Amino acid sequence: MQPLDVGEPTTVGPYRLLGRLGSGGMGRVYLGRSAGGRTVAVKIVHPHFALDEEFRARFRREVDAARRVGGAYTAPVLDADPDAAIPWVATAYAAGPSLAAAVADAGPLPDHSVRVLGAGLAEALAAVHGLGLVHRDVKPSNVLLTLDGPLLIDFGIARATDGTASLTSTGVSVGSPGYMSPEQILGKGATGAADVFSLGAVLAYAATGSPPFPGDSSAALLYKVVHEEPELGPVDGELREVVAACLSKDPGGRPSPGELAARLAPEGAARAVAAGWLPGPLVEQVSRSAVQVLNLEATGAEPSGVVGFSSPSVGADAASPVKEEGAGNGSAPATPAAPAAPAGVFGPPDPSYGMGDGVGRAAQVADVPTYVPEPREGESPGSGSVSGPGPGSGLEPRPGGPSAPGRLTVSVAATSAPGAGGRGRKLSCTVALAVAGALAAVTFGSVFVFDLLPGGASDGDGGPAADDTAARPSASAPTSAPATGAAVPKRYLGTWEGDGVALNGTLPMGKFRVTVRQAGVGEQFATFRQTDLIGGHCDTVLILKKATPQQITATSVAKKSKDAVCVMGRHEVRLIPVDDDLRYETDNEEAGDPVARMNKVK
Repeated sequence: MQPLDVGEPTTVGPYRLLGRLGSGGMGRVYLGRSAGGRTVAVKIVHPHFALDEEFRARFRREVDAARRVGGAYTAPVLDADPDAAIPWVATAYAAGPSLAAAVADAGPLPDHSVRVLGAGLAEALAAVHGLGLVHRDVKPSNVLLTLDGPLLIDFGIARATDGTASLTSTGVSVGSPGYMSPEQILGKGATGAADVFSLGAVLAYAATGSPPFPGDSSAALLYKVVHEEPELGPVDGELREVVAACLSKDPGGRPSPGELAARLAPEGAARAVAAGWLPGPLVEQVSRSAVQVLNLEATGAEPSGVVGFSSPSVGADAASPVKEEGAGNGSAPATPAAPAAPAGVFGPPDPSYGMGDGVGRAAQVADVPTYVPEPREGESPGSGSVSGPGPGSGLEPRPGGPSAPGRLTVSVAATSAPGAGGRGRKLSCTVALAVAGALAAVTFGSVFVFDLLPGGASDGDGGPAADDTAARPSASAPTSAPATGAAVPKRYLGTWEGDGVALNGTLPMGKFRVTVRQAGVGEQFATFRQTDLIGGHCDTVLILKKATPQQITATSVAKKSKDAVCVMGRHEVRLIPVDDDLRYETDNEEAGDPVARMNKVK
């Protein structure tokens, strides 16, 4: 945990803030305390989402649903204000590391601990499903290890982003591909059986220290989830049978949460927990953390420095695994090191997927562009970026200095400066991998969401986004000649539409739409839009390189949008006539080489 920085709020609603637990693409998480002395985890939504009325409506519904969820192994929602200028939610705070952090620190859990872990989480899912709800983001960083048993956290909050335009902002990747069910990846939606699949993947990770579907690239990882059997390593006996059943490709072949709980702990999870379920080092860590939190006061600690909303507060390099703390995690209060990010959608992607050898590759967080909202009607261009909360937000800024970069801001940097040699961070575009539950057909704009995740390429040819009217290719963008006027054969002109696929046709990509107009070499001649299965979209413009009756070769460049920020490296696109149709191709191995055969619609 980090002390509050100058300009950060000191209170949220009725809660006094003691420190910052972490920051991520979804928002910030603080440790707070009520007037009655109860310690809570307070999550403040990114101001970007606060401007989206659709998000607010979903947030309100999901908070209401989360309040209904009870049980010994879920972290309850205690308070929330979805109507505040900056929405927030407070959940019960648990002194204990996330499963992701515990395994990264100390390795796999013993079999007995894994069985109790599974029984407790199965009982939690049974309670959730009994209300007709689905968690849809069960993963190691959303599981806290406490003396009273495992806790499943972040129920309902991730779901608020489903289908909103805001979900497309850079740095936000709701859900974890390594723990998604095949039906989610294929865009078939999520039922309770999807949670069971995710639980099986979590148990495999807890028992082996590695995800059951490792992959060096994210596209390969998703392919394995859909088509290959899990790698369960040393897991054996009944535990192996249980995990394998959870990871069945067929949702109907998976056990129910109640059946899982009965097999893993016939006497009930509560009795198994009471007998002692964590190994000694974890018991000591949790106990020490609880004492430290009780003694923690909001005194004048030195400011910790700025932690941007869109950059997870992880100071790991690529050689070390990300140590991710749960949103309610009190395992390391007031340590001088950079804090691990909170669990769930308020932190970086889960560190345990995309690993081929049990060691995660930390996502690079430098130079991450973020969404800059347009001014609302009647506002000046500068008024949309006023630092600090508005009246009635329930947020009181910390006194002691002028506006600081660490203050809650509506506007944040929207471009990524290239590094040495002109190479910027390679961020795959996409409206989102969508999955705190309902998507999974991936929107890629022209690259692919997977590059945002550990295991994907983090460096590549960057490129400036185009403005709203024309692309501006850099000097390095290859062109075959200066602009020469009309160069596009009449055969290509018009609007073309068709279904896109990747990974040799095994991964649906939604609807592709290309509109081609007349232009010269080196000029913008076409626009491209991909629309995913939940209606989110990502736009690019195409710069003409070469045009013949047999094929057009172009360079794809991202286009800014009010609805989405699609940041990507430049790459080659080909348009090829096939009978009366037009074939779209792009050479992008990380994206699974997307293609589409499109019909002319106008």
